[in-house]
Amino acid sequence: MSASGIGTSALLAFQRAIGTTSNNIANSATEGYSRQRTELSNLKPQFLGGSFQGQGVQVDTVRRISDDFVNTQLRNSISAQSNAELRAALSGRIDDLLGSSSSGLAPVLQDFFDAGQDLANDPASSAARTVFLTESESLAERFRSIDQRLEEQGDILNGQIRTNVEETNALTRAVAGLNREIVAKSTQGAPNDLLDQRDRVLNELAEKVNVRVTEQDDGAVNVFVGNGQALVLGGDNRELVAEPLTGDPRAPDIGLATSGDPVNISRFVQGGELGALLETRTGVIDEARNTLGRLAISIGAEFNQQNNLGLDQNGALGADIFDIGAPAVRAFPGNAAGANPEVSFGDTRDLTTSDYRLGFDGADYQLTRLADGETTTLTLDGNGVAEPVDGLIIDVDGLAGAVDGDQWRIQPSRAGARDLAVEMTDPAGIAAAAAVRADQDEDNTGSARIASVRAVDADAPQLLDDAVVTFDAAAQAFEVNGETFALDPDGVTTVSANGWEMEIRGTPADGDVFEVGSNEGFPGDNRNMLAMNDLADERLVGGNRTFGDGYNSLLAQVGTRTRQAQVAQESADAQLEQARAQREAVSGVNLDEEAADLIRYQQAYQAAAQVISVSNSLFDSLLGAVRR
Repeated sequence: MSASGIGTSALLAFQRAIGTTSNNIANSATEGYSRQRTELSNLKPQFLGGSFQGQGVQVDTVRRISDDFVNTQLRNSISAQSNAELRAALSGRIDDLLGSSSSGLAPVLQDFFDAGQDLANDPASSAARTVFLTESESLAERFRSIDQRLEEQGDILNGQIRTNVEETNALTRAVAGLNREIVAKSTQGAPNDLLDQRDRVLNELAEKVNVRVTEQDDGAVNVFVGNGQALVLGGDNRELVAEPLTGDPRAPDIGLATSGDPVNISRFVQGGELGALLETRTGVIDEARNTLGRLAISIGAEFNQQNNLGLDQNGALGADIFDIGAPAVRAFPGNAAGANPEVSFGDTRDLTTSDYRLGFDGADYQLTRLADGETTTLTLDGNGVAEPVDGLIIDVDGLAGAVDGDQWRIQPSRAGARDLAVEMTDPAGIAAAAAVRADQDEDNTGSARIASVRAVDADAPQLLDDAVVTFDAAAQAFEVNGETFALDPDGVTTVSANGWEMEIRGTPADGDVFEVGSNEGFPGDNRNMLAMNDLADERLVGGNRTFGDGYNSLLAQVGTRTRQAQVAQESADAQLEQARAQREAVSGVNLDEEAADLIRYQQAYQAAAQVISVSNSLFDSLLGAVRR
């Protein structure tokens, strides 16, 4: 090749290099742009006169400066930051709702207990009874109000889940489309701008959900979520769906669309906004509603039970003050059985805050506590009623059409706060007086005295009937209705009959008599109201918390999750900033460096032009010599 050809090759090469540098400078502020570099190589030399003579330069490619490892770190950081930021915002919203002095439960709960104390101080007062019933209604209304606001937040969150699923599908379709374009154009050279565009879309996808990206030999990428569920495979994408797949019609799950029913992948979706929404719904909103519902059920059931054990102003056993509703039961889509099991409350002190899944395997029913995955095979009696599990009584007698694989979701306390209502309308129905009273015969000669007497079974038909307890010195036992109770000489002897329980302290003499009967006719009696007030200090919620502690634990739980999310956000913000800085260090445009390259390429271009000029002068000289 002549000097003119060498100069021309250099001129063209540096022209391309100047163009690449100019493009870098022009896109220095373009988000997601990766700087490019013109790769040059020497042309194949020619053997002349015993040595190899260079033949000039050529442009191999315009290379995109990018690092897959750095890009992966950036996507992971984007996913973690968007997840933590959204969790902090959502949890903070719930924390403010529950902790508010004006809209929270604590002040109303205290007013309810105070009204009970006032009634105990004056059990015959109609005004005190009316105030207690009014405060009961205020308490139930506040439970409903808080639950309604939590439910509204849940509905907003579920709407965001559906929106995020639609946006995720749009992004996966975009990745699949870019894959097809990149594969088609890779045969002509590296489509750098398309690769940048695809990275930007992948970063947007990482904001929605944590993804794993792998590259194929043809330049296309595959995108996976969770533990390997494919969203994009080369030029094809798979759609996500937001549908209720686990029996709760108001709570959409994340499913992967298939030719049949969608596959539920909610438990595999982590990171990003979708992960934050699912985690907040399950771990904050649903947990808060369940905890609040259990507290409402516990208060209603305990006060009902205690009111049933007393006498109202009409001399009748007390009726229920509250209506506590019933557990919610929903069938999974596709069940063969056309009915739901009947579920009712047993001992509400055994209730948990978990939801449950009841499944049938063709032979047995299994109840799985979703909070920890513990499964119990139900033991049924002849009527299809199972032994109580976690305070629930399950009747499967009506599920004759159930087949293997049928499932139901049971939410014992989800609607507990919403369903709590005051059933009593007449203040006279409040049973402030104890149901029974006991007296010892005035002719007793022993030192035994009645320590206490109380009703323990409101359903006992003989609860209000008169009964006589007699001591038999020879047997050293008390006798009532043909049943004997051995004397405890060192302490208190407990005698039970007809649904009541009496404690006798001391040593009776032979033939000493103690009489138990209805407490009707003593309007000033406040023993049952005092027992109701004592409920406030007993550990009745879940077996280990008082009513006040039950609500405080909810506040602490939500507050802890909020703080954890805030700390995670602070850390994620810092990590994202570092990841972006690292990406800029590798792929970002440094204007000083580009300016230096521009000057260098300009000088090289001018030098190449000078080579061509010299070559032309030599050629002209040669022509002049030949003419002479």
